[in-house]
Parts: sequence; structure tokens; C-alpha cells
Amino acid sequence: MLERFHLEVLAAIKEQGTLTQAAESLNLSQSALSHSIKKLEGLLNTPVWQKEGRSLRLTNAGEQILILANRVLPQFKHTEHLLRQIAGGEMGSLRIGMECHPCYQWLLKVIEPYLEKWPEVDVDVKQEFQFGGLGALHNYEIDLLVTPDPIFKPNMTFIPVFDYEHRLVVSSAHPLAKQDSVMPEDLNEEVLLSYPVDPERLDIFSQFLNPAKCAVKAHKTIETTEIMLQMVAAGRGVTALPGWLVDEFAKTMAIKSLRFGKQGISKQIFLGMRKGEEQINYLNDFIVQAQSIK
Repeated sequence: MLERFHLEVLAAIKEQGTLTQAAESLNLSQSALSHSIKKLEGLLNTPVWQKEGRSLRLTNAGEQILILANRVLPQFKHTEHLLRQIAGGEMGSLRIGMECHPCYQWLLKVIEPYLEKWPEVDVDVKQEFQFGGLGALHNYEIDLLVTPDPIFKPNMTFIPVFDYEHRLVVSSAHPLAKQDSVMPEDLNEEVLLSYPVDPERLDIFSQFLNPAKCAVKAHKTIETTEIMLQMVAAGRGVTALPGWLVDEFAKTMAIKSLRFGKQGISKQIFLGMRKGEEQINYLNDFIVQAQSIK
């Protein structure tokens, strides 16, 4: 009863707002578009849109079809894109979403040998601070998600890549630098520097300060790792980053990392993907390459 064409029409109506613009976006005449929907409404025995002046408003039935369209049409487009690449002799494309902002340096180490091995694969990286990774993966906007905080869903697979310890970073001249670890109350008078993400997504809050009902003196955001660590080295604040990343920068900067509490904060980096795509050879090989680089 329902066909892909109907889904495309309802999606165009919702996006364009008028019958004329929807028909133009689909390269159809208004009469052809209207006739198809009237036929569908006859089969469904209910209207799917209502006219409001020059605009169209979807009915409850139309909204339900639109929900299906939003879920199914991206899958059609994704599969068709892969098929065109196969038919044209291309290997494919790999779109990577980043929810671990400090991991960008690690990702560069993975991508360099990967590009040499897979010259036919186009690689693109989406790194935004307000990035909704799981939604982008579900909606076929990306193919892999790099995240330290996986949300396990029935249609998603998250593969652990490597373990690390989340650590506090201070200037080498900071009084806390004499210690090997810190307690929540040690940070009461500190200025915390972090990436511009919601505080509830920061482990220093969710796993360290909030459970102890402690807070920092101030919280400031900085977008780049290098500038953040320069600020720390200059005594302008403290930050929290993966231990492996801090060790790398500590070779050339006056900074030191400390454990959070006596036990520390242990984390893992995961690569998330849609179930059923594990067999894609160039995607699977990226995971193998990523697991080999710490």
C-alpha cells in the first residue's frame, strides 16, 4: 500500500510547506503529485494533509507516515550510495563522528596509515561540540562514532578500542603538583577549563565533584586542547584530560597530571556502528587499525 514515493512526497511537503514547492523539489507536476496522494488517501480511507491557504498541513495520519519516512528514507539513500560506489568501482566513504574531543590527535594516528592502505575510501570527520553522535549514527549521517560514553541500543554495536585514565592537569608550579592524586575538596578554589560541552557530560563533574557535593570556583570553556593546556601551564586554571594525551604534551609543556581520588577514573574509547555493517571490509579494517594504536 505505502510506497517509497509516498514517503518522499510527505517529506517534501513537510520540508517545503506548499504543494508547488514540494512538486518542484521532486521534479513533478502538481497534478501528478496531488493525484498520487489522493489515490493513497482512498486506499487509507483517511486524508494525509489539509490545505491552509496556500500551505499544507499534515494530518495525524500524514505525521505517522512522515515518521516512517524520516526513518526509512535515509537508509534508502545510504544503501543506494553504496551501490553506486560499487557499480562505479569505488570502494566507499567513511564518515566519522567525534564525541571524544581530546581523541582527535589519536584519530590522526589511525587515519594516516588507513588512507595509505585504502586509497579508494573517502574519509570525513565531523567534530562539533554540540554534536549528537548517536542520532547522527542512527540517521545515517555518519558511519562510525568515536565516544567514551556509549549508549547501547538494539540496532547499534559499540566496540571497545582502548582503555585510559581520566586525569586532572595542573601547572608544574601549582601546589597540587606535589601530590599524586587529588580529592574533590582540593578543587574548591580552582578555575576549571574544559571543552564547551554540557557539564553533565564531563566526567570531572559526574564522577568526581558532583557525588562529593563539591564544586570549583569557576568554570570556563576553551575549544582547542593546545590553548587549554597553555592556560594550565601558565597557572590560569586546571583541566581534565585523558592521561595518554597529557603525557604527550607534558614532554614540551610545564604541566603535570594527577589521579582523581585514590582509585582514579577509568575510561574506554569505543567505536560505535550500526548493526549489520560489521561485514563492510573497509569499515571493519578501520576498527582493527584503531585497536592497534594506543
